Amino acid sequence: RRQPMHPASVVKWFRQIYFELGYEGCSSHSGRRSFVTYAARSIYKVGGSLKDVQQLAGHRSLETTQAY
Repeated sequence: RRQPMHPASVVKWFRQIYFELGYEGCSSHSGRRSFVTYAARSIYKVGGSLKDVQQLAGHRSLETTQAY
């Protein structure tokens, strides 16, 4: 049975992928930031709200989500 990845393993996995693709300045968190930013700017198109983005991002505070 496969075990969940540890956070450090995910960071290393993304680092290797980005290196192999020749991407510079990317991190495991940059993809997350891009997703949240895109969702925050696009959610209104499907009738969603910033509260929905907050839930998707797992932010405790709406203020954190508003920064995107």
